[in-house]
Amino acid sequence: MSSRLNPDDQKRVEQYLSAPQHQVERQPFKVWRLLLIIVIVTIGLGVLSRLLSRLVL
Repeated sequence: MSSRLNPDDQKRVEQYLSAPQHQVERQPFKVWRLLLIIVIVTIGLGVLSRLLSRLVL
């Protein structure tokens, strides 16, 4: 894919992105951890909902 920027602008963009503050090491994305968090939050909200319904009724 060719860039729509002219060569000078493309060079400035590449310099900006290669700066040390833009080279942050990140941990790999963990799908199972996210799924576990979503399940725990869903169950927790369901339990909270049942407790609140017993208090109201």
